[in-house]
Amino acid sequence: MKKITIFLSLLFALSLTNCANETQSEIKVISPEEMQTLLELDDVQIVDVRTPEEYKNGFIDNSQNIDFNSPTFDEDITKLDKTKPVILYCKSGGRSAKCSEKLKKAGFVKIYDLEGGITKWKFEGFEIETFN
Repeated sequence: MKKITIFLSLLFALSLTNCANETQSEIKVISPEEMQTLLELDDVQIVDVRTPEEYKNGFIDNSQNIDFNSPTFDEDITKLDKTKPVILYCKSGGRSAKCSEKLKKAGFVKIYDLEGGITKWKFEGFEIETFN
């Protein structure tokens, strides 16, 4: 009887662990090529975490600007859908990496961080948009 109780306790503990892992946030650093593929295949949210001034000088199509350094940043990210994948980028990858951690703590499920930011995106020959 004691062995059965121990076995059931272990089984229960393992099932709790598996459930917890299913809801864990995932951060993946992606190349510009991988991002381009995600944009074609997935319904993703693209977030440029640079300043509004940087954003005006060029941005990736369909992205929205949420300034990482803004005092309202934590409030602004709550407007995003936590269940949809989010792609983050900045100038070179520093701010987006910090932002990824904030989104993970906020409960976002799939988080992608563009390696090298918009600088690498442009260097690899991918298009950027500007306000005309």
